[in-house]
Amino acid sequence: MSNKKGRLSIRIWITIILFMFMGSIAGGVESMYLGLYLNNTVFKDGTMGAALTLTDTINLIASLTAVVSGITTFVMGTLSEKMKNRKLFISVGFIIWGIVMLIFSNVRGGKVGNFFGLRGISEIITVTSITIIAFSLVLAFLRSTTSDAAFSSWLTDVSTPETSTIIEIAFTIMGFVSTGVITFLVASAQSGQREYSDIFILFGMMGIILGILGFVLIENPRRIKKSKKKEQETSYWSDLFYGFKPSTVKENRNLYLILSSGCLFNCAYRAFYPYLFIYIASVVIPANKGVNILSAKVVLPAIIAIIVAVVSILTLMKAYSKSKAASFIPSVLCFIVGLLILSSTKNIVGIIIGLVPGLIGYIIIMIQFGATVRDNIPKDKVGLFQGIRMIFLFFVPSIIGPTLGNIAAKNSDVTYMENGAEKVLPTESMFLYAAVVAALIFIPMLAFLKKDKERALKEENN
Repeated sequence: MSNKKGRLSIRIWITIILFMFMGSIAGGVESMYLGLYLNNTVFKDGTMGAALTLTDTINLIASLTAVVSGITTFVMGTLSEKMKNRKLFISVGFIIWGIVMLIFSNVRGGKVGNFFGLRGISEIITVTSITIIAFSLVLAFLRSTTSDAAFSSWLTDVSTPETSTIIEIAFTIMGFVSTGVITFLVASAQSGQREYSDIFILFGMMGIILGILGFVLIENPRRIKKSKKKEQETSYWSDLFYGFKPSTVKENRNLYLILSSGCLFNCAYRAFYPYLFIYIASVVIPANKGVNILSAKVVLPAIIAIIVAVVSILTLMKAYSKSKAASFIPSVLCFIVGLLILSSTKNIVGIIIGLVPGLIGYIIIMIQFGATVRDNIPKDKVGLFQGIRMIFLFFVPSIIGPTLGNIAAKNSDVTYMENGAEKVLPTESMFLYAAVVAALIFIPMLAFLKKDKERALKEENN
């Protein structure tokens, strides 16, 4: 899997890049594309008296998929550890995810209305929204099984302290690339060049093809092939609740401190992320006389520039400092500054100024958090900690974050009208809510940095 110097083989890197990209696409469909799809199709003419508003629906998707994803990763991560077959979970999971996406491409207002025999516009909007929510839960189960439980465990299996940071850099880059791809496709759908359903079909085919390739590319790490006597003596249910034992928390205090920091960071991030592209498309662009910052000509160069800046900053940090505080503290401050700027303006220039520190801080935090979490997970119990990791980094943030964003939208005094109908849309105040939560990151983070420094000194003395 890797050589003695801890380097990964080309085959592993190809597997990492392909499945990171597809996993990011799957996550982007839930957290970003479904919101845009709802805004531009189901709620195109406003709420029209429906029981659910746009932000209500997005909040429900984010919160309910978080519950499903958390439970799924918790259960399936432990099961993949017991069965010692990551390949099966990853490959079959993506194939089924792709099939569900193909079915989902037929979900639209007219077809849902005809299927249920509905005539009223408000009823059609409500039932279509509920149907989309239901599909999002199925997609969340499959994505969590493949990416969050099995693939994340496989990544931790193959990573070493020497490669964990570069793996997280690759993960972040693939996240931005997938966002660029989704943005480009959405822009083409908005311009009428293709149907929104065609994008679901494209993603579905990609999932099926990659799932098939997984049977060839993925190799189960040697560690999980070996049957240890201690592992054979433990039951599935004992392993399932392993991460909740007080003794486990005590033995892995640093891991739980960094997970707590990551939880607060993701709560802040998810207070605005599910609503971000709707905010830009429906609030920012109209406020700036139609200047489209979602076009490929703007998004792709911006992504490349930010990636180059982040990689350069990380290289300098690695060259001049071994202290985690040197990257953690400045990056969180950078993230908060960006959020505060974004919360104070709708002007396109001001937004770009805020996005630069916000995104750079966000990317570095993501890379450092991901690498540090992987380094602190016991290598002999990787699958057992995926559920705990999911609870801290996705489950709780996906409930708290979008709820804060929805509260910000509903508490706003600004009313938006679209095609003569009132519409609840995200507002810039969601960034202020996020900044307040982000400031709380320092509480567990400083405790972690102190403990980590003590551990490093102890290792040096030994």
